[in-house]
Amino acid sequence: MAGSQIERAFNLLERLTTDPRGLPMQTLADELNIPKSATHRMLAELIRLGYVRQNQENSRYQLSTRLVAIAFRYLASSGADIVQPILDRLAGETGELVRLGVIEGDRLTWIVKSQGARSGLRYDPDMGRDAPLFYTASGHAWLASLSDAEALSLVERQGVGDPANFGPNAPRSNIELLERLRLARAHGYAWVVESSSVGMSALAAVVRDPRSDKAIGVLSVAGPTARLPVERMHEVAPLLLETVAELSAASQASEFFV
Repeated sequence: MAGSQIERAFNLLERLTTDPRGLPMQTLADELNIPKSATHRMLAELIRLGYVRQNQENSRYQLSTRLVAIAFRYLASSGADIVQPILDRLAGETGELVRLGVIEGDRLTWIVKSQGARSGLRYDPDMGRDAPLFYTASGHAWLASLSDAEALSLVERQGVGDPANFGPNAPRSNIELLERLRLARAHGYAWVVESSSVGMSALAAVVRDPRSDKAIGVLSVAGPTARLPVERMHEVAPLLLETVAELSAASQASEFFV
């Protein structure tokens, strides 16, 4: 992976976010195609700056809490006080996990959540990761806001991933994906049942900039299929769409969407 020194450093940081147990230097060098000597120098500098630490027991490199602290400071000053109560209300009304993803370029990244389930099975995946576009409700909602050609191009750029990791009802072809997008456009929201994983369902709709009508984010509700079958998702959809409209209006006062 070619690039400037700063690009390589950020690639190292991003790779370290995917494994909290840490990674060996050789693995980082091999996966990112960075010479081992350069990898060692950058890791040493990141350790000096406080962004990375080395586990003395196994010599693996791990992220420190400094990036987390920076992220929380950003969230504290970026409109979370506006967005979070809106998500909390929808989570309370639905009793399920509510997530907001922000669109930046070719990426849809989940950044804020509210958990409505207080007991029983809880679906609560890690935040801060990009939503897979091919088989998630959030991905389908965003793709449905585009033309078919734009949607397929975006999926191709992200990559489909390994079908072995999909749920049993994930699209198996671009034709199946486009049919899902057609239904999402007709209803104003997307929904999936056991598409991203076994036993889980979700529905999602795009948040739009009220000035340009451009899609700037995606709001989703997700939970166990036992509590969130198709019929229940269609019952929840009006609440989702009302909340999306509220978020769209609030977006002008939130740094999340700038």
